[in-house]
Amino acid sequence: MVPSTSMGQTKKDHLLGQLDLLALRILSSGQGMHGYAIAERIQQISENALQVGEGSLYPALHRMDEAGWIRSEWAASENNRRARFYKITAAGRRQLAKEEAEWLRAADAISRVLRLA
Repeated sequence: MVPSTSMGQTKKDHLLGQLDLLALRILSSGQGMHGYAIAERIQQISENALQVGEGSLYPALHRMDEAGWIRSEWAASENNRRARFYKITAAGRRQLAKEEAEWLRAADAISRVLRLA
């Protein structure tokens, strides 16, 4: 996942550890999505500030599938191509809640430090 700069260039992503959180949040809408659609949705919602590459997303989806946070199945995509679709599980919803709480705590702590500086 790579944040875009205002000049259209990219810089190293400091949020890579939050990819699970973002993917789980996207999948929490309840509809199954294939990897490309997940990446596209993250980019769309972030107004192009975040771009998730295949090299980051698919290993993360595989890891989350093995952890039981998501499940996957093969089906036809919108353009009638075979694709793996992912859905969040109950364990994934619990993990999402945990990761959201951790992110909010960290963001709050960083915000407090920035206000003092």
